[in-house]
Amino acid sequence: MMSTPIQWWIAAAVLVALELTSGSFYLLMLAVGAAAGALAAHLGLDTPVQWVVAAVFGAGPVYVLYTLRKKRVRPAPGANRDINLDIGSTVQVATWDANGEARVHYRGADWAARFGGKGQAQPGQHRIKAMDGNTLVLEPVPSAHGNAAQAQSNTPAA
Repeated sequence: MMSTPIQWWIAAAVLVALELTSGSFYLLMLAVGAAAGALAAHLGLDTPVQWVVAAVFGAGPVYVLYTLRKKRVRPAPGANRDINLDIGSTVQVATWDANGEARVHYRGADWAARFGGKGQAQPGQHRIKAMDGNTLVLEPVPSAHGNAAQAQSNTPAA
């Protein structure tokens, strides 16, 4: 009969092989737990203690990573730059209607746009902040003149 540490190492190897075929990070953590069980067996710890060590080192990180991923705030798909490469691009808005909507020329076509910034919608340069279906959600780009005037007003007088 095989020794207990060898059984743990075989279990770890099988879990790593399964992880390589499935791409599941969770199986890799369970393989780490099996390796910890093997080390506990090499130290001569009793079988129930080996299982506890394997559970703590295998299921513990799975639980921690699962709760961290669950708590992470993800941007809405329409505002996620990883999904929509248009976010961050700039467009020129000639006029806004009373509802805060406009038509803008972007990528060779006319697009519907909606104001998504703070304050009153003003014509000028705007940045795409999100996409709502086929509608661009825009926010104003701070003008260089406005920033220079603001910087001058914030400097102390000599």
